[in-house]
Amino acid sequence: MSQRMSQPSLTGEQRFPVQRRYGSERELAEDCLADEVAVALVYNGLSHVVMMASPTDLEDFALGFSLSEGIIERPDQLYGVDIIEQPLGIELQIELASARFDRLKQQRRNLAGRTGCGLCGAESLVQAISAANPVAPALLPSAAAIETALQQLRAHQPLQASTGAVHGAALCAGSGDILLLREDVGRHNALDKLIGALHQTADSPSERAQHFVLISSRASYEMVHKCAAANLGNLVAVSAPTALAVEQAAQAGINLIGFARPGRHVIYTTAEKEHNHV
Repeated sequence: MSQRMSQPSLTGEQRFPVQRRYGSERELAEDCLADEVAVALVYNGLSHVVMMASPTDLEDFALGFSLSEGIIERPDQLYGVDIIEQPLGIELQIELASARFDRLKQQRRNLAGRTGCGLCGAESLVQAISAANPVAPALLPSAAAIETALQQLRAHQPLQASTGAVHGAALCAGSGDILLLREDVGRHNALDKLIGALHQTADSPSERAQHFVLISSRASYEMVHKCAAANLGNLVAVSAPTALAVEQAAQAGINLIGFARPGRHVIYTTAEKEHNHV
């Protein structure tokens, strides 16, 4: 395997020389590009998975991925994360509680030798398309709140502003004000980073029921499952949901909104009453 031409920047972006062409004219310039890095998640010395990701907010990524993938059930089962830069990428050396690590090893043993290649190593359709966890009831975001969040989204995405190549996942208050936002070249990674960050806040369950997640991408099956794993009952996507995402959101009790645009959006599933102001 060849090595990277340059080391990843933990800012998530690098500058490259380019030629800008205008008709028959060219000019030398620089362009800011999003960094895309191989990030290996290593649990108690055991390599688990390698993800292509932005090399930012990696502690949040480690915690959020571990929670949303069911490797841990609570943040206190993850004891620490060491970020090790390597020639080919980054290793996240993650220390797990022994009981959760034993469970992870057992799961890996169960995957060994399978001939069926289902989703993420699942052996059967039942395993691959499992039901999302039911979530606590959440208030459907008002139209005004979604409008506010959309208006604030660009200002909270500095990496997207400079590179034009990353997704954002934001935690929004009931008013629509953005409380937290994480960015990544992968939409799933951005959501995992957000989940990791919000689990380090002091929000109560009642406060979280007022919040909603806004993503700058489509709403896929995996995005719904990650929200369900984090007990987030509102998911708002700038683009469309998939049919399976809608089915899973309905089963989990998640309010799912797609095609969120200034002045309009589509409500695909709703499990709660709206705020008084709509």
